[in-house]
Amino acid sequence: MKRLIGLACLVLPGLMAATAAADVTVGITLSATGPAAALGGPQKNTAQLLPVELAGQKIKYIVLDDATDPTAATRNAKKLTGEDQVDIIFGSTTTANSLAVLNVAAETGTAMVSLAPYNVPADKQMWAFQTPQSNNLMAAVVVDHMKAGGVRTVGYIGFSDPFGESWFNAFKPLAEAAGFNLVASERYNRTDTSVTAQILKISSLNPDAVMIGASGTPGMLPHLALVERGYKGKIYHTHGVANKAVLALGGAKLDGAYVPMGPGMVAELLPDSHPSKKPALEYAGVYEKAHGPDSRTTFGAHFWDAMLLLRAALPEALKSAAPGTPAFRRALRDALEKSKEVAATQGVFTYTPTDHVGLDQRARVLTRVEKSNWKLQSGG
Repeated sequence: MKRLIGLACLVLPGLMAATAAADVTVGITLSATGPAAALGGPQKNTAQLLPVELAGQKIKYIVLDDATDPTAATRNAKKLTGEDQVDIIFGSTTTANSLAVLNVAAETGTAMVSLAPYNVPADKQMWAFQTPQSNNLMAAVVVDHMKAGGVRTVGYIGFSDPFGESWFNAFKPLAEAAGFNLVASERYNRTDTSVTAQILKISSLNPDAVMIGASGTPGMLPHLALVERGYKGKIYHTHGVANKAVLALGGAKLDGAYVPMGPGMVAELLPDSHPSKKPALEYAGVYEKAHGPDSRTTFGAHFWDAMLLLRAALPEALKSAAPGTPAFRRALRDALEKSKEVAATQGVFTYTPTDHVGLDQRARVLTRVEKSNWKLQSGG
């Protein structure tokens, strides 16, 4: 009996060491194809550039495509949490898909870091984190600029999906509080090829400004239609159009547009004292070395920030549990929630039990498009 106990004492530490050395597995579901491919493609590219070791711990990444389909996102989340037993999920690319993933994450006790802004149901809040700025944070800088510029009447046109609705719900109360008259509220689908009817209605009312609640290159459809109709008022976009593909598509017709965005897209224009300048330039260097000059996007940057948050949380989580276990998944969730002043490409993250967005005014700048480039107007 004593011999068996002695052998057990020898074997057990070896087993514990092997368990402790297990890889941390990160499950990733992205919209690399489908209507949001312009957003998810750069995220997939970024996934291929992630470091395979963080905080001295080996990391395994499993990347799946959900094709911008919430049903596929749910299926991916179930595979990642069930078959693959991941420790954390990054994704998805869109608001609708992220909400679908969250249902599975909450059921399985797996923390997720969304790459899209979304309003989280209260009963699932503890498992849901995100890297993009909240729509409220970005809408506020837009409304402030409108007010300072003498805007009194505003038209809104946005996606007829959770992204467009969440932006409208963020923008409307702020606009009303500023005393604006919201004269029109129109919607369109990401896959539409024309918004003529909606733009005719808006332009006939000739508002001082138009807010376009859309993302990616589909966000250019209303803008181009407004310009072609001869609209002379101010046009504002969401941070979802902050990428060079949008500038290329809009061309000279985009000049004068106002776009709020995270500081990482204009890292070179930031003062050296800005906490996001260094991580943003590091990401830009890695990404653009692989994909060419000016290829960075805000969508890929949100993905990179998820990795930076994981890197910051790992040392604390590893103190209490080994990867691949329910205890570690919970410990990693707890460690994420304690993140403080984590400098990332899009801002500085400080999560709390009641705030899983974790960003303040350092996470936004307002830019104006001039000759196919972003020019800082405020922030930084």
